[in-house]
Amino acid sequence: MQLTTKGRYAVTAMLDLASNDTGKPITLDIISQRQNISLSYLEQLFAKLRRAELVKSVRGPGGGYLLDAEAKDINLTQIIEAVDENIDLRRCKGMRACHNGRQCISHQLWCEVSEQIRTFLNGKTLQMVIDDHNLNKGI
Repeated sequence: MQLTTKGRYAVTAMLDLASNDTGKPITLDIISQRQNISLSYLEQLFAKLRRAELVKSVRGPGGGYLLDAEAKDINLTQIIEAVDENIDLRRCKGMRACHNGRQCISHQLWCEVSEQIRTFLNGKTLQMVIDDHNLNKGI
């Protein structure tokens, strides 16, 4: 697994949306400014997040995006996978044959590490990350 900017930015943008939830839609322009993420990049990410039903869009004046579930019900794996990131460290990407038609010597190791990462990210919700952040900054 290589978590690219796509996955990191998607999680960051979703954390911004969750931590600034007032019940009113938030524009991508505001998230872009607060998080220093390109607006066009956010538009691409949020199209995928909307298709995955993690956010909903509100059109018109005062429009923007809202979470489509409570922050406590959205885990990091859902976000990362929604933007087409893969949580798999195996070079073979799940195929049975990694090296010359056989599994490589480290295949099982990378299977186990990938599962640990997936378990960790599945166990972390947006709300948990926000709460940890607030606790660590003394709020």
